[in-house]
Amino acid sequence: MAGNETSLGALFAGNQKPAQFGRIFKPDPAWLEKAPAEPILDPELEVIDTHHHLWDLPGHRYRLDDFLADVNTGHKVVATVFEECRAMYRARGPVEMKPVGEVEFAAGVAAMSDSGIYGPTRVCAGIVGHADLMLGDRAAAVLEAEIAAGGGRFKGIRFGAAWDDDPVIGNSHVAKGPGVHRSSEFRAGLKRLFGLGLSFDAWIFHHQLAEVTELARLFPDGNIVLCHMGGVLGYGRWAGKKDEVFAAWKAAMTELAKCPNVSVKVGGLMMRLGAIDYLNAPAPVTSQQLADAWRPYAGTCLELFGADRCLVESNFPVDKMGIGYAGLFNALKRIASGASADEKKALFSGTAKRVYRLAID
Repeated sequence: MAGNETSLGALFAGNQKPAQFGRIFKPDPAWLEKAPAEPILDPELEVIDTHHHLWDLPGHRYRLDDFLADVNTGHKVVATVFEECRAMYRARGPVEMKPVGEVEFAAGVAAMSDSGIYGPTRVCAGIVGHADLMLGDRAAAVLEAEIAAGGGRFKGIRFGAAWDDDPVIGNSHVAKGPGVHRSSEFRAGLKRLFGLGLSFDAWIFHHQLAEVTELARLFPDGNIVLCHMGGVLGYGRWAGKKDEVFAAWKAAMTELAKCPNVSVKVGGLMMRLGAIDYLNAPAPVTSQQLADAWRPYAGTCLELFGADRCLVESNFPVDKMGIGYAGLFNALKRIASGASADEKKALFSGTAKRVYRLAID
């Protein structure tokens, strides 16, 4: 546990609630049970959850059994992609190599899942780990170690550059200030990543989207996946500016969508958008209410990028703070209700298979 006690740094608030949004709290099972019962929409539609975590934090354990309890609530989840969260880092050895432990952990979970003992879902079929790209060329050794540790499942890394100068927001643990993506060290590391055929998951806030566009144009052959629909903020200094933020976000997303090497994950707005007061609500929102809150953003992503460059994500257990797994995917299906059968197939599984090179057939 030594490597996990600071897994999410200031973002994990335990049982304390210093700020409503931008912090991770352990979901309340009794509160989640107050959600009204809903039938599973389109239950035969295959789903690949492209963004979930597994961890063992002090007072907040979320491991394979916990995740499967959520997954097995009705939707046909055929596979998942594990997303880095500083879980199970190595306690010994060079600092830069500690993230290899997380890939080893996720690969072990994937092997357990592939045994079939835990059900049909291929958990951790893809693994997105972490490497410090600020190492520049030296990041290659870390990435090569993660490729070896992943057993064919390691697909790339996330380097969270999400940063805002409002201390209420809660920044990524690797974002020490603005403009990380523009540093020569970072770009040298990213070049190494793409040179190994790996993908880059970009986690930023909405006002940093231009940085991702710059990277996409600088590395036109690089596979870039934008997390959480571009990290739209709605609290702290962004509170009460919904229309202004949306306009700026849409303009930036329109430019980013011109880069054919960028895909976007649809979901993950629970903690940052500030549209749902889940810590004070008497019960979770319905899937219809969540769909209504997220539709302007998700609909814009689908319009700009198309279903063949969009992939769904649960962001569990983070988004479990506000809604259960069944309700969340019902909401995503409601948002996509007007799409064609081919578009739904792409959005819910096809794009994920291609973008993350998943061998699950």
